[in-house]
Amino acid sequence: MALKDVLIDDLRDMYSAENQLVKALPKLAKGAKSSELKTLFTTHLDETKGQVERLKQVFELLGESPTGEHCNGMEGVIEEGADALEKDEEGASFDSGIIGAALRTEHYEIAGYTAAIAMSKVLDLSAVTSLLSENMNEELTAAKKILAAAQPILKAAASEPEAERGPKSGKEKYSHKKSK
Repeated sequence: MALKDVLIDDLRDMYSAENQLVKALPKLAKGAKSSELKTLFTTHLDETKGQVERLKQVFELLGESPTGEHCNGMEGVIEEGADALEKDEEGASFDSGIIGAALRTEHYEIAGYTAAIAMSKVLDLSAVTSLLSENMNEELTAAKKILAAAQPILKAAASEPEAERGPKSGKEKYSHKKSK
């Protein structure tokens, strides 16, 4: 398989990932208790829609269709976020779980864009590299903003009393039952 074909497969994966996030981010925004997190997720939703549009431009430049791949990795990361939303946690501890899921999402995207940018540079596709770099920069900024917003939430969660251990989400309850 030629490097350009690998790049196109990776880009289709990223296109799928970003479209999955367009559907998942409103759920994170709705579920978050912190108003700052709600705002960050809503703002990043708008950025993600812009990233989808830039990926469409990349595919136009390459003369390819963006569809054809389903990003199983992002599906799994989003499932972890959904699991965080189902937890029976209270207060800052609840938002701490959402923060972890959000950061895993951002770093998954950063890894994908890092690889795609490296390939596009080797292939001397400067217009593609430029568009992908815009997406990458937004992802890096989003991760930094989430981490900054996380600090007071994590400190508040650290001062909360420890709850009784046991399965807290539907997924954990299912796994707990299966492991007996």
